[in-house]
Amino acid sequence: MNVVRHSKVERGESAMPYRLPAPTPGRRPSADTKSSLPSKAVWLDRKTVEKFTAEGTDAYRLCTIPEGWVERFGREVLISYKTTSARDRLILELYFWRTSLGVEISRVFGRFLPKKNEEREKPQLLFGNPDENLQTVATEDFLTYKIDFGAGYSVGLFIDQRENRKYVRQSKSRRLLNCFAYTCSFSVAAASVGAETVSIDLSKKSLERGRENFGLNSLPTTGHRFISDDVLTVVPRLARKGEKFDMIILDPPTFSRSHRGKTFNVENDFEELLAQALELTARDGCILLSTNCSTLREKGLEVMARYCLKVARRAGKLHRTPALPDFPPNTGASTVWLSLR
Repeated sequence: MNVVRHSKVERGESAMPYRLPAPTPGRRPSADTKSSLPSKAVWLDRKTVEKFTAEGTDAYRLCTIPEGWVERFGREVLISYKTTSARDRLILELYFWRTSLGVEISRVFGRFLPKKNEEREKPQLLFGNPDENLQTVATEDFLTYKIDFGAGYSVGLFIDQRENRKYVRQSKSRRLLNCFAYTCSFSVAAASVGAETVSIDLSKKSLERGRENFGLNSLPTTGHRFISDDVLTVVPRLARKGEKFDMIILDPPTFSRSHRGKTFNVENDFEELLAQALELTARDGCILLSTNCSTLREKGLEVMARYCLKVARRAGKLHRTPALPDFPPNTGASTVWLSLR
């Protein structure tokens, strides 16, 4: 098997892409090969893959190790890594996994995980046809989402929010406010069960991709709003207009800066955002609190939610969606649902 070796390993720049060898049914890694690998990583088993397939889902995490992880998006695979040794290990183990399960993979992309957000770069092709379009689609719960490996660091769908999107569909809310909407996956999930949605994001391009996701699922955008602006500016404006929502999604980035230079830091500003969101939440409504900030886990979100409820003189209860079968404990986004009474 050919393994790509980067000339600039710290930046994760790709060399010439190669095609993964075709799967050989029944082939297993030799004892010598197994012994040369680090401690065995846990890869998604056949039963879980078949369950995802039956549920209309082909976007999920395949494997997680301390130095990286592997995710599937339809027929494409994305390897995220902190070191080139982790990347090479995951490439090799991916080959064995694919061979064992007979899974068809068209292309493999690599994405270096830098320590600083400003050093983030878009994924690079490691294996596959370099002439193919970098845009593809993936499915989740029989909904289709556009995936773009050339648009930036993130490819279009955060798969660690799968159970939360499922909860949105099961709740069948009437009006959903999607803050920091990115490509509007929560809005698509809500619209698929008849909800009216408002999606807010600083990026016009992300919202345009959100409109495309609506189209991919034959959902008209009529009756849905896409607002390219700062969430901290729009939310108070909606409150002044007296708007109410029975579901609000708060999944902010760890840090962002608006076009006007205004910054958002999740550790400092999430509490204020939640307080403002409570003013927009209808009676018996619910709010998703979610973050990837490593210092603000579920317990921290719960403490913040209880404090904001007390200040707002409202009552509510907290709950979490089921654990994801493809994510080890304490990986992925930290999420808590706040249901008001």
